[in-house]
Order: sequence, then structure tokens, then C-alpha cells
Amino acid sequence: MNGKNRLIIQFLIVIVVSFIHSHYVSADSEELMSLSVEDLLNVEVISTAKKAKSLNDSPAAIFVITNEDIKRIGATSIPEALRLAPGLDVARISANSWAVTARGFNGRFANKLLVLIDGRSIYTRAFAGVYWENQDVMLEDVERIEVIRGPGATLWGANAVNGVINIITKHSSDTQGGLITAGGGTEEQGFGAFRYGGKISDDTSARAYVMGFNRDQNTKKTGGPAGDAWDKVQGGFRMDSQPSIDDTITLQGDIFQSHINQDTTLFQVSSPYRNRMDETVDSFGGNMLLRHQHTFSATSDSTLQIFYDYYERQSAFLKESRHTFDIDFQHRFDFLGWNDLVWGIGYRFSHDDSNISVTTKLLPSSRNDQLVSGFVQDEITLIDESLWLTLGSKFEHNDYSGFEIQPTARLLWIPHRHHRLWGAVSRAVRTPSRFEHDIVSLQFLEPPQATTTPPFFRPPVALVFEGQRNFEPEEVISYELGYRTTWIQNVSIDITAFFNTYNKLRSLELGTPVFNGRYIKQPYFLSNNLRAKTYGFEAATVWQMLDWWRWDMNYSLLKTDFNNEKAISELGASPQQQFSLRSVISLGNDIDLDVFFRYVDRNFAVSLNAGNEKDPIKEYVSLDIRMAWRPVAGIELSLVGQNLLASQHLEYTKETTLNAIAIERGVYGKITWQFGQ
Repeated sequence: MNGKNRLIIQFLIVIVVSFIHSHYVSADSEELMSLSVEDLLNVEVISTAKKAKSLNDSPAAIFVITNEDIKRIGATSIPEALRLAPGLDVARISANSWAVTARGFNGRFANKLLVLIDGRSIYTRAFAGVYWENQDVMLEDVERIEVIRGPGATLWGANAVNGVINIITKHSSDTQGGLITAGGGTEEQGFGAFRYGGKISDDTSARAYVMGFNRDQNTKKTGGPAGDAWDKVQGGFRMDSQPSIDDTITLQGDIFQSHINQDTTLFQVSSPYRNRMDETVDSFGGNMLLRHQHTFSATSDSTLQIFYDYYERQSAFLKESRHTFDIDFQHRFDFLGWNDLVWGIGYRFSHDDSNISVTTKLLPSSRNDQLVSGFVQDEITLIDESLWLTLGSKFEHNDYSGFEIQPTARLLWIPHRHHRLWGAVSRAVRTPSRFEHDIVSLQFLEPPQATTTPPFFRPPVALVFEGQRNFEPEEVISYELGYRTTWIQNVSIDITAFFNTYNKLRSLELGTPVFNGRYIKQPYFLSNNLRAKTYGFEAATVWQMLDWWRWDMNYSLLKTDFNNEKAISELGASPQQQFSLRSVISLGNDIDLDVFFRYVDRNFAVSLNAGNEKDPIKEYVSLDIRMAWRPVAGIELSLVGQNLLASQHLEYTKETTLNAIAIERGVYGKITWQFGQ
């Protein structure tokens, strides 16, 4: 066991032991089947307005994934849970990597989706996206996941271009007592978690947890082991206190260590020119968050949030570490009785260090970045209980592109209590990343070749990507129109249509070849010469057929038009059509049966090492089935089958290797024991 693993284990033991005591407090949990169809639409969300608001009355394309939803599809990771939301493209690249986006442009480093955990941004300035393999929570502690399709930049800032995902964990008072989970199977070879919560005082509760897993490797599309096995250990705590009737304080933190196996190909300008290796990427990190909420009155409150995040990754491609410090303040108040105003300011500081590898370097190797922001949004009541207009904008200054403005206008009309109509026009930007400004990377090398003309020899040709300091933000103007109804008894329908125009999208421009005596350097410069339009619609339907049987159906259609055919290979793509059907059956209080069927249209991705050639991905269907039995109070036994319709299928091409990885069929069993509640 290395030093970091020992440090983590010691940290987790101290946390867990410090919270164990002999007094248990019970907490009622809300079961999925106890909610009516109308109740499901009236679930409170915070991501659309930075305040508690009914999902049904939110003028945005928002979908809520509950804790019970996550459990009942047998999800073992956040991306798996996100498959429940319409309009999201969630593709598994390997056992340890994912491509996740909303409304197009998917890829390993998708950069138009902002993701938060309890309001803490997990976006990295390195490539303007999310390391999904770094981000995890104990899924039993998730209260809900709020998924917004479409721009959310007015409230959440740059990079909330195509959507916002906010993962919200439970208050510690709702996780009292103990919980132990354990399981294993063919792909999920072994996993387990322990969480304990209790009362520190009359006004303070807390919990601590430790979790870990080991996932088996998949198979390459061309055959043979993929070498993508993955193991991870993580732990943390959360403490909530209410020192007065008007104040609440939350302190929480996490720490993790992960070993990520992958098949890597590195190029060099001398023989053997191409090195293929099975490597283990070491990833380590942690975070701490402090939030204080104060209530002035029923119509006025404020929130101050501070967080620190650190991670480091050591791979053959690049060794990188990053510190991020963020402070945000927001204030909501009622003005003149018909204006609900929320405003806020924020500051973020980020520092990174990188080490030069054989193929890649960042110049400079270390950089400090600052982001200063402010926002204001006003929800104006035009007609009482019927018509509302929301106006707002985000104002930011960053060290990469300077000053940015991201406004929105939204209208909500309620002609009848069973009908909601809304529309929105928004502007959002995706600001440049560290890689786009400062990277120099050898992405492909053509070995030397004999020729039939003098000098009868062509030296090696190195294809080199070079970042540009004049790279500009990508921008979108988005138009949305939505409708929600519960007009039919026991049925809810939520439909959103959208039309987006993108400008200044990232492009690769061929530079002038340079011969340095040993090889020909063929540079590719990053620029902003691509444009695109996307349009389509998303539909989510819930039918409570019987008290104990519910059906959920989602469908999304996405059309993409580029100004240049090469844009598809450079920006990534998403399938045109996706469909899912879910059956949720509760036979009494003891037995659950859940079936989750998905259809994903044909698509393609790009292997950069193969010279930007399209790699087709066939359409596929998948079927997951979960059965659960609670023989006694507090104990649940479950059996989950995933991807049952085929032994393996391809979901996406891994862009950093020559061989795509097929995702295999898997089965696992799990036992959950709750005690002391």
C-alpha cells in the first residue's frame, strides 16, 4: 500500500469513528411510487432560478432524477444515472471514461455542459469540461440530480452553454444511523460503502462515509482485452448546523484516490515512431465546501459559499495538478410585490502545474487564472397567477477572453392549472481552456517512407497541435419553447423544442510545414472558423398506470447542420434520435421489478491518432433489469443485469487510442443494510 492510500484510509477511519455514537435518529424516506404524477412535476428545484421553485413553474427544460430513480435502475455511477434524462447524450467510452453532453457535440472532452455537486463547480479549466472518472458521490446520499437542457449561463456562468447538471446531496439530518452496501459481479467485480450519521447537538447533525470499487476491463472492438480496469477509494463527510432560526451552515468535504488503466499510444519523431503501452493513470484529489444561508424574511435570503478543490493526474500524456478556490455570494429579495430579484457576485482563482511529457507540454508549465463575475435576474409578475417574465444576465471577466455578457429572457404562461407554456431566448459562451491557449502536442506521426523521386526518401511527418492565445470564446444564441401538462389523469407530458445557432466554434487550421533536419513538422493551429445550427425537440412522459406500476418514456430528436463537413470530425457528434422506456413495478412493500430499455441512433466519433477519420458507431439497444427483495426491515437484496440484449456493443470511440472499446454485458448482486434509524 502506497503512502497516499494509507493517508486516505487513516483520514476515513478518523472521520467515521468520530461520528459513531449510541443515539440514533429516525428519518422518513419518500418512496418513488408514493408520488402522484402531478406531485412529480411539483418537486422543488433550485437550478433554474437559484431559489426553491416548482419544476412545473420553471421556464426551462428541466428534468429531475430522484434518489429512488437512481437506486431502481441499478446505477453505480453518476453518468449511468444521467441516462434517465431526455436530451442528454451519455456514452460509455471504456470502463473508466465517459462522454456526456446535452444537445450535441459529444466527446471525451465535451466542453459545453456545466456540472455542479451541491453548487460546487467540477468543471476544469484544463479542457473546459469534466473528468467524470474523478467525480463521484455515494449514490445513496444523493437527494436528486437537476438536469437543465439549454443555456444556464445567466445564473451559472460561462460553459453552461448546452446545459447544467446539479447533483444535490441529502441534508445530514436525513441520513441518520448506519448504512452498509456490498456487492459484486461480472463487470462490477467488487464494491462497497459504509456511511454513518448522527447528532452532534440539538441543532447540528453530521455523517461520514467511505466507499470503494473495482471494475473489470472490457474488450476491444477488434478483439482482445482493453486494459481499462479501474479501482477507486473515496470518503468524506457532511455537517449541517442551524445555530439560529434564520441561519444554516453546511461544511462538507471529500477525498479520493483512483487507479485508471488504459491503452495509450504515444508518438515520437525517432524509431519506433509509435509506442503503444498499457499504463495506469494515478489520480488523487479532494475538496472542501462551506456554505452559510441567512433568512431575512419570507421573501428575502442570502447565501455565501466558499469551496476549495484540488486534483492531480499522472499519465504518460501529461502530468497535471490544479488548485481551485471559489467564493460566491447571492441575495434574493422581493421588490414592490411583483419583482422577485436575485443577484450575486463571485471570484474564482485557479493555479495549475504540469510536467512535460514525450508528446505534450503546456507553455508556460504553470499558470494562475482569475474569474470575476456578477449576475442579476428579475422574475416579474405581469399577470397574477398567470404570466411571468424573467430577465437577467451574467457579467464575467476571465484571463483568457476578457469580458463576457450572457443575458436571457424567459416567459411563463399558465392559462389553466393543468397547462404550462414557456419560451426563452438566451446567449451563452464557452470560454477558452488552458489547452486551447497553451498546448503543444504531437498527435500523430507518419513514419519515413521511400520515394521514387530524388532524394528517394521522405523524412517523418509530425502532426502537432498548437494552442493559440488569440483563441476566442465559442458562443450560442438559443431559442426554446416548452409545454407541460397533466390534463390527462395519471399522465404528465413535458415537451421542449429548441433552435441554436453557434458561432466561433473551435476549428483546426493547417499551418505551413517546417523541416528541421530530422523530421517535417506539420502544425495544426486552433482557430474559431466553424459554425453550426442545431434544432430538435425532447419529450418526457410519465404514466401512472396503476398504483403499483408506472411507465416513463423519453424521446429526443437532434439535428445538426455545420458550415463545413470537417466540423463533425473536429467537434464531436451526438445521435439524431434517442428513446427510452422504463417500467417501475412495486409489488407490495417487499419486492421491486424495474426494466429500463434504451435505443440510441447511429453515430460516429473520431480517433485523433488515426488522422481525423470518421469511425462509425452502429445504432444499438440496451436492456437493464433490476429485481429487489426486502426480506426484513432495513435489509435489501438486489440483482441487476445490464446491457442484456448483446454480449457487447460500441457506444463511442476512445479518441486517444487506435482501438475502440466495446461495452460488455454485466450482472451484479448487491446487499444494503440500514440500521439505527
